[in-house]
Amino acid sequence: MWEDLEVTLEKVDEGQRKEKPSQDNLGFGVHFTDHMFLMKWDREKGWHDAEIRPYGDFHLDPAAMLLHYGQAIFEGLKAYRRDDGQVFLFRPADNLERMNVSAQRMCMPRIPVDKVLKSLKALLYLEKEWIPMAEGTALYIRPTMIGVEPFLGVRPSGEYYFYIILSPVGAYYKEGCRPTKIYVSDEYVRAVKGGVGYVKTSGNYAASLYTSEIAKKAGCTQVLWLDACEHKYIEEVGTSNIFFMIDDELVTPPLEGSILPGVTRDSVIKLTDSWGVNVSERKISIDEVLAAHEQGRLQEAFGSGTAAVISPVGELCYKEKNYLINKGETGELSARLFAELQAIQKGEKEDSFKWTVRCG
Repeated sequence: MWEDLEVTLEKVDEGQRKEKPSQDNLGFGVHFTDHMFLMKWDREKGWHDAEIRPYGDFHLDPAAMLLHYGQAIFEGLKAYRRDDGQVFLFRPADNLERMNVSAQRMCMPRIPVDKVLKSLKALLYLEKEWIPMAEGTALYIRPTMIGVEPFLGVRPSGEYYFYIILSPVGAYYKEGCRPTKIYVSDEYVRAVKGGVGYVKTSGNYAASLYTSEIAKKAGCTQVLWLDACEHKYIEEVGTSNIFFMIDDELVTPPLEGSILPGVTRDSVIKLTDSWGVNVSERKISIDEVLAAHEQGRLQEAFGSGTAAVISPVGELCYKEKNYLINKGETGELSARLFAELQAIQKGEKEDSFKWTVRCG
């Protein structure tokens, strides 16, 4: 059925198109472009009715299974536009393949990656003028799949919508690539091995909201989660994977089923390894990190993710005590990684890993 999937196009009339926001204060996830991509799935037809259409509402029955049983997955990636008008994507197939891992875990249909990527490129070509070009900006891309069959009963939905929406964005954190303050939670947990922590399903993020509010009240930007069984081993930050530089060893928690296998995380590992950095994917406890801090061996820490790219950690808040990292300043490796990844993503630097995809 995938081979027969055709995409129709319905454009918004010129006079009805939205006014584009100023690039000076975009925020994150606030503005949306004129068009979106949508296709549908059911057991009889498979994927069908693929279309690029005006951005807008679609109908959901009050009994749609998404609303009751949480079958919803998504991805996040970015498009960049250079001064010469060329548009670049960063590892888009990896994001779409990861979405299929999420789909499998959540009993949802797999998407045809090649077809979807081709449709995404067409959508980006249509919305090219929405891609901001100011420093630190990009066009955020949100592929999403939801179960829409109207039925009350605990089983996989028999009908799905897959759609892609686009949003011009600035820096995810107001601080930009500046150190953030992170709250370490030893009471609440995000995910457990054997669960769905390794996939991008909406329920993971809903489960994090309560602790995120606690973190905000403590003056922190995000939550650093510990493992669900012992509340001892570091897992990930709410919106990113985490790295620690201790005694010239770059350490990040291993992928063991409870944390997301980040595309940016993988890029960081490959980049730093190519630079000769000693990189270790291993268990690391909060006690090890704090001991290294007390002994002056913790050199820097940072998060990695699509939204912020690289987010230096300047301070940890744990059990009502604050720990300043690298004097609260951006570390040398964090700064280098941020600059290198941004340059590769925008097509401004040689991409020896073949990560970027030019859309024209």
